[in-house]
Amino acid sequence: MGPIGVFDSGYGGLTVLKEIVAELPSYDYVYLGDNARAPYGNRGFDTIHEFTLECVQKLFDMGCPLVILACNTASAKALRTIQQKDLPRIAPDNRVLGVIRPTSEIVGTLTETGEIGILATNGTISSESYPLEIHKFFPEVKVHQLACPMWVPLIENNEHESDGADYFVKEYLDQILSESSNIDTLVLGCTHYPLLLKKIKQYLPGGITVISQGKIVAHSLKDYLKRHPEMESRLTKEQQRSFYTTDDPGIFDKMAAIFYGKAVSSKKMFTK
Repeated sequence: MGPIGVFDSGYGGLTVLKEIVAELPSYDYVYLGDNARAPYGNRGFDTIHEFTLECVQKLFDMGCPLVILACNTASAKALRTIQQKDLPRIAPDNRVLGVIRPTSEIVGTLTETGEIGILATNGTISSESYPLEIHKFFPEVKVHQLACPMWVPLIENNEHESDGADYFVKEYLDQILSESSNIDTLVLGCTHYPLLLKKIKQYLPGGITVISQGKIVAHSLKDYLKRHPEMESRLTKEQQRSFYTTDDPGIFDKMAAIFYGKAVSSKKMFTK
């Protein structure tokens, strides 16, 4: 038995963990941010798979029977390989889940026009994971995508509330909406992006729904545990939260408080 592991390349997964803890407070959680090697968004498939698998293995070694990849890039470029090829070899009784599928399962019910936009990192967009997953559930929905490479650096440099962020927020929103006047739903396909939500809403015309993933993933996890009692019974429930980073814990703690909404105290973890 052990805690639920939550992994992200950096800080963004803390926005997901925050919602998971709110939905499922009794469980224990271990968060690992691979901040020393972030961001993952511009890296290739093989590198992202390698880094993600190393961190998943670390969480398994800490006793986590279930790991959530709270990172869209890792979910897009590493999850399938880990599930299909790595898990049977290294931990056949453990499970790894991502953040793209839960969002894809419901997004079609939120659009009235049948056209949605995906805003994400280069890695997530290039993987085509969102169109592929969405069309499994809603084949008739038209998916528009746009990479927003400046948004994560803005957020991780704590510039997301500055006046300088307005230009890049408006620029990307104008680009995605110029693809079709029928887009009525936007998915924030990166767990960092909720920190830009206030500015995003400021520059969006009325009638457009913006989807952040945290609550969706939390609800999906709750449903998953109901459907898989064999996994739920392996999870410890002492309301403990532990935080680890592959970079400097002092820097991590300062930034993590912004994403998680409360102070954290982390420890350093080496991936190798």
